[in-house]
Amino acid sequence: MVDIDAAGGAATGGLLAGAIERPTGHTGDPEGNCTDCGQPVEGRFCSSCGQPTHVHRSLLHLGEEMLHGVLHFDARIWRTLPLLAINPGRLTREWVQGRRTRYVSPLAMFLFTVFLMFFVFSFSGGLEPDVNTTMSPQERAALTANLESARAKLAEDRQAAEARPGSNALKVTVQAQETIVSQFERRLGISPEAGAARTDGLAPGSWQAQLHDAVVSGDLKFNTGSKGLDKTLTKKALNPDLALYKIQQTAYKFSFLLIPISLPFVALLFLWRRGFTLYDHGVFVLYSLTAMSILMMLIAILGPLWSGFAAAGALLFTFGVPVHMFAQLKGAYSLSWFSAAWRTVLLLIFASIAFTLFILAIITLGLTG
Repeated sequence: MVDIDAAGGAATGGLLAGAIERPTGHTGDPEGNCTDCGQPVEGRFCSSCGQPTHVHRSLLHLGEEMLHGVLHFDARIWRTLPLLAINPGRLTREWVQGRRTRYVSPLAMFLFTVFLMFFVFSFSGGLEPDVNTTMSPQERAALTANLESARAKLAEDRQAAEARPGSNALKVTVQAQETIVSQFERRLGISPEAGAARTDGLAPGSWQAQLHDAVVSGDLKFNTGSKGLDKTLTKKALNPDLALYKIQQTAYKFSFLLIPISLPFVALLFLWRRGFTLYDHGVFVLYSLTAMSILMMLIAILGPLWSGFAAAGALLFTFGVPVHMFAQLKGAYSLSWFSAAWRTVLLLIFASIAFTLFILAIITLGLTG
């Protein structure tokens, strides 16, 4: 049986290897014969096999080749990034039309950016959910009031049980009330004993501990119709950190799935227009996904450094994404303002659908793999 993680890693590695292009730059003085095929050479490159006639053998050049091989870290990146930010339509059109030596390959840009994005997220905590922050202030206030009432009722029940130690009914009432109090505390992220260590190693009050306790207590049950899947999901929920790690790794390894998922939606926008191929749409998708990844990285990096950037980042993402899509559509496909505008609206809807499908695929692969 094929291991899902291994298949994803192999596919991503294969795409990255395919995206790596031959390093360019200065090769030094020509030598008499090509060191690869042995043919006589008169310039900086062999006319037979294309290898540089001067072969470097220094450690410094080894590092240079690594940077060149992954992303052509030379003048190309500084010509590609500004166009990707302010004129993505021109960048897409020029690459499709064959003017490619001055720009970084869209596939190499996408794969490197995705790798860098997950690397940044792993340090910034951008991939770690916080279930407590999703609660509105009104909901938290209501739960806090209910918790205080439940604690007061628990104190009364305990006094009554202490006054009549032989009453089993009062003991059962106390246990039931303790369960109610613990449920409210769990939902609010409050540890019953401040600083108390858990036997399972989870931090008291954390979302991992809340999820684990909800599964153990039976408050959370999976009922997908498949006993095997329910058992797998229950097992994953009992170890949330491992499940989250698996999902993150799966998202990175299968990030290339965004390309085939998004491609049909872009092609649908130009179904009745001739002159555009799936390759053209693929270049559009790759550069667009790269731009969105860079934007998310900037928000993840600058957000923790500057508290005011949280609101600014939200506005930038809310308005920057449609503007970037509009500019890329208009420039890449030479559209009018009206044609680019209504396609941008549809593309935003399609992008939401494609991203939802990607997330569902990643969760499925990550939890069942």
